[in-house]
Amino acid sequence: MTPSINAIGFTLGAKQSEMIETKLKRIAYAEDLIVDLLIKIKHDKDFSFEATINFKWGTTAHVSANDDDFAPGLNKMMDVLDMKVKKEKDKVQEKK
Repeated sequence: MTPSINAIGFTLGAKQSEMIETKLKRIAYAEDLIVDLLIKIKHDKDFSFEATINFKWGTTAHVSANDDDFAPGLNKMMDVLDMKVKKEKDKVQEKK
C-alpha cells in the first residue's frame, strides 16, 4: 500500500502526520489488497477529509468526512474507510 497525503490550505504538522500514520494501522490487515491510498485534507473553516482507495482488482472506493477539529474528522474518515475496506475484502472472498 502506498499512502499519499495532501494538505490543502494549511501545513501538515509532525503531530498530525504521526496521527494519520497511527490511524492507517487500522487497515493494515488489508495492506496486500490495496494498491494505493490518496488522502486529501482541506482546511477552510473546518477540516474536510477525503480518501480514495484503489484495490488491486481494479475497484476504487471514495470516502469523506468533515469536522471542526482535526482528530475527530480523521477518526470519522477512518471509521468509514475501515468499513469500506472490510466490505470490499468480504466481497472478494465470497467470489472465491
